Amino acid sequence: MIDSSVFQGKKAAYATLGCKLNFSETSTFCKMLEELGVQTVGKGEKADICLINTCSVTDVADHKCRQAIHRHVRQHPDAFVVVTGCYAQLEAENVAKIEGVDLVLGSNEKAQLVQFLSDAWTTGVNGKAFTQKTKDIKTFAPSCSRGNRTRFFLKVQDGCDYFCTYCTIPYARGFSRNPTVASLVEQTRQAVAEGGKEIVLTGVNIGDFGKTTGEHFIDLVKALDEVEGVSRYRISSLEPDLLSDELIRYCATSRAFMPHFHIPLQSGSDTVLKLMHRHYDRQLFADKILAIKELMPNAFIGVDVMVGCRGETPECFMETYHFLDGLPVTQLHVFPYSERPGTSALSIPYIVSEKDKKLRSKSLLDLSDQKTHQFYAAHIGTEAEVLFEKATRGRAMHGFTKNYVRVELSAADARPEYDNQLMNVVLGDFNHDGSALRVHQLLSSHS
Repeated sequence: MIDSSVFQGKKAAYATLGCKLNFSETSTFCKMLEELGVQTVGKGEKADICLINTCSVTDVADHKCRQAIHRHVRQHPDAFVVVTGCYAQLEAENVAKIEGVDLVLGSNEKAQLVQFLSDAWTTGVNGKAFTQKTKDIKTFAPSCSRGNRTRFFLKVQDGCDYFCTYCTIPYARGFSRNPTVASLVEQTRQAVAEGGKEIVLTGVNIGDFGKTTGEHFIDLVKALDEVEGVSRYRISSLEPDLLSDELIRYCATSRAFMPHFHIPLQSGSDTVLKLMHRHYDRQLFADKILAIKELMPNAFIGVDVMVGCRGETPECFMETYHFLDGLPVTQLHVFPYSERPGTSALSIPYIVSEKDKKLRSKSLLDLSDQKTHQFYAAHIGTEAEVLFEKATRGRAMHGFTKNYVRVELSAADARPEYDNQLMNVVLGDFNHDGSALRVHQLLSSHS
C-alpha cells in the first residue's frame, strides 16, 4: 500500500547515465513522483529525494556512476538517495556501501520504485539493496515519456538473450521481454494526447520484440503506423540479423516511420565477429545496408563500432576500416572496448593497448566525420520537413529532417510558436561549427 501523503511537498533531483532507454525510464519515474506531489528540484535548492539511474556498459560508465552518486550525496546531504539501473544491478552490494546511499534497486525492483520509497518513509524499510538474479528478472516497467526535448521515447522491449562475449547487459537487464502491441498502441495514443508528434522506439534488443507475447516487431510497427496524430517514428537500434527485408520494405512506404536506421556492426572483421559471438557476418550486414539504400537512397544510417576488443589484430581493424569506408553509411558511433568482469571475452588472449585503441577510435571518427559531412552536403539547396525543438530565448532553434539531418534556424528567425512544429524549409549551407545545415528559407508550417 502506497502512502501518498509522505510524498507531498517533497523535491527530487534526478541523474541519468547511459542509453536512451535509461533516459526514458527516468522520465517515467519523474512523472510518477510528480503525480504524487513531488516537484523537481530547482537550481540551488536542496532535494529530499535523489534518484540516480546508472549505466555499466564500460569501466568509464561505472566511474561516472560513482561520481554522480558522490556528487548528489554531497550536494543534497539530507536527501534519500536511490540508485537503480545496470550498475546498481551488477554491483548492488558495492553501491550500497557508498556513504549516503539509502536504497539500491535492481532491474526487477525499479518498477516498484514508488512502493519502495513509501515503505522506506513509513516503516523505515530500506534495507539498502534489493536485486534479483538474471534468470529472475521478469518484470517489465512501461515507459513512454517526453524527455527534455520534443520527442517521446516509447519503451517497447527490455533485456537481451544474445550474451555477446564482451557484454554485461543481459546480466544487468535480464532476458528479452516485452508488453503487448495493444498496450503500446494505447501508450502511443496517450503521447499524442500530450502533444507528441515524434516517437522513438527504445529497448535493449527491440528487434527481438515478441518473445513474451508471441507477436513480432513488424506487427508492432504496422500497428503504430496506424495511430493518428503521430507524424514520425524512429527506431533507436536494430540488430542486423533482426532487420528483416519485410521491415525495410515496409519502412520505405510507411506513413510515419522515418528513413533513419541505427544498426550495430561492432566489427567489420568476420574473425572478430565470431570471437564476439555476434549473430551475423559482414556480408549480411552489407546486404542490409544496400537493401535500405536501394529503397531509401536518402536514408540516414548510423552504425555502432567497437574498437580494440580482444582478438582485434591490426589486420582485423583494417578490415573494419575498409569495410565501412566502402559502405554508404552516414555516421559511426565508435566505442573503445572495455574489460568487463565476468565476460567470456576475458579468455581471448590477444590484447590491444590503450594507445592503439585511441588511434583506432580517431581513425574511425575521422571517417565518420567525412561521411556525415558528405551526407549533409548533398542536402544543401533541397526542400525538407523539419520538426523544431524548443530553444532558449535569443538562441538559435534546432530540429531534424525526416532523415535526421540536423537543421539550425537563426535566433533572429526563431519563434516560440515554432517549438514542436513541423515546418517546410529550404536547406542552406553548414552552420558555424559544421554540426547542422542552416535554414535558407522558411516555406510553411503545419501541425
